[in-house]
Amino acid sequence: MNAAPATLQAPRVAPFVAQTLEQVFSDCFRKRYNAILAGGYLEPLYQPATKTDQFNVLRYREDFFASALHEVAHWCIAGDDRRKQVDFGYWYAPDGRNASAQTAFEKVEYKPQTLEWFFAKACGYRFRISVDNLDAQGCQSFDANAFKHRVVAQAQHWLAHGLPADGDIFFKALCKKFGASDNLSTLHFPLAEIA
Repeated sequence: MNAAPATLQAPRVAPFVAQTLEQVFSDCFRKRYNAILAGGYLEPLYQPATKTDQFNVLRYREDFFASALHEVAHWCIAGDDRRKQVDFGYWYAPDGRNASAQTAFEKVEYKPQTLEWFFAKACGYRFRISVDNLDAQGCQSFDANAFKHRVVAQAQHWLAHGLPADGDIFFKALCKKFGASDNLSTLHFPLAEIA
């Protein structure tokens, strides 16, 4: 008995390819800010150009779509002065932060994570909040729910008052690329979505 011949199928295109975000970022900001988004790195990092013939490079982890969205959110929040500094002049304490270090982390993370949530919605991608502190020993008083509530509150603020300028540009470009509405009034940011 002969086996049925194999049928050839067209390769499927993955909808959440990080290189797509690189192109959207380039279309939005390459000429205006001499900035590009680049993946393939072990750790994210923003590296401002040190010479006039170089790009300002926003690096994200490996080929991770979520990492690219998150780093673009940081870039959009940073503004002109911070974009002149390596990693926007922020410190980073690794996993295992104590309560005070976690509080400091959350103060600089809630806005980028909120903006990342908007970007994820524009792409139809699932947003996952990150407290980035899985090994929080010595941080018994840590409450991830407070951080989640702060992110939701920031989302509600931006729904009412509009996104930061560069965030709005990227959000609208993502909506166009992924076929979503860029009308903020149609969006909802329930706590249950990130709980």
